[in-house]
Amino acid sequence: MSTDQEKEFVEQLEANQNIVHKICRLYTDNQDAHNDLFQEVTIQLWKAYPKFRGDSKFSTWMYRVALNTAITLYRKSKRRVQTQRYETVEFKIEDTTEDDETMEQLTLLYGAVKQLNDIEKALVFLYLEDKNYREIAETLGISEVNARVKMNRIKTKLTNIINP
Repeated sequence: MSTDQEKEFVEQLEANQNIVHKICRLYTDNQDAHNDLFQEVTIQLWKAYPKFRGDSKFSTWMYRVALNTAITLYRKSKRRVQTQRYETVEFKIEDTTEDDETMEQLTLLYGAVKQLNDIEKALVFLYLEDKNYREIAETLGISEVNARVKMNRIKTKLTNIINP
């Protein structure tokens, strides 16, 4: 990868880092697991970046890579996830925190979402990121109609989880 590509990758990652942090919060239960998953997603993005053709927005591509990595590692969670360290590349990326009330609401929402299956979690995440159904369908590899139907069912399911 050229120096220009490296610089472009770091800029894109820094600009879109909240995508990865939100996915990490969705698929992990503690800060150490969050950090490990963030690192693994970053590594997978780094490895895949030379193949990024720009057919879609960087953020859409990033969602797909991050969600696929998170789902793969989540499914293997019964085993310890082995992560790799890249000492030669440093990323100055920090998780931003919200105020107490927002964090309380997010905790409640994340708790409910964690009770959903992998695809449902991904769909909710993309929906909360204000992605339209076409973008959701493209990212998850399902039809737009299927994305709409699933989202309506998930809304009902979440309502029942939060307000039993």
